[in-house]
Amino acid sequence: MNILIVEDESRIAKRIERMTRDILGNVLQSLTHISTLPEALGHIEKHSLDLVLLDLNLNGDDGFDLLTTAVSQSFHTIIISAYKDQAIAAFEYGVLDFVPKPFNRDRLEQALNRTITKEKTETDKLKLLAVKKRGRIQLIPIEEVLYIKGAGAYTELFLTDGTKELHDKSLEKLEQLLSHPFERVHKSYLVKMSEVEEIIVKSGSKYMAELKNGTLIPIGRTKYKDLKAKWV
Repeated sequence: MNILIVEDESRIAKRIERMTRDILGNVLQSLTHISTLPEALGHIEKHSLDLVLLDLNLNGDDGFDLLTTAVSQSFHTIIISAYKDQAIAAFEYGVLDFVPKPFNRDRLEQALNRTITKEKTETDKLKLLAVKKRGRIQLIPIEEVLYIKGAGAYTELFLTDGTKELHDKSLEKLEQLLSHPFERVHKSYLVKMSEVEEIIVKSGSKYMAELKNGTLIPIGRTKYKDLKAKWV
């Protein structure tokens, strides 16, 4: 894993770095510490990352200015902050976890393990998906997303107005964040279950989910029984 720590307090940054190295061991490939918002933004644009550990107060700069950029990227973001009142807002933007300061090793390990085990978030607070569009960040409300299709390392978001947007996160990473109200119905699809009008069984044991707008989404054979039970 390639990890970036964005933290303005050197003592805390060293503690996070020491714990992270101890917890991840050989899984860790590189670990970089940056203390300022502009430097962090530059690093994110130039390097391939798997995870960013982000403080929300960086020498007076607002970490949310970086968060809106970070959550649109392919990597996960974990907030480590004393501003517990910002946790809900952070989850709305699409962070994997929020570790409140002061923290211990066990709490940091729990957060880091989510990136390894691909454990889904236990919250349904995610309200927005940030996508990069023409050099800017666009925030798309979750309520406007009908289904999501895997497109290699990227994903395509299909929206209620008939348009689609490209997201830099993989389907697996979005599945972690969108544990509610979306379901992985197929290796290539996440579907908002409230949009499913009917589950269709076709000849040859082929299964399809028909959405309210008439779109047909394939259902994996191993997903059918579990999906039908949840849909009913």
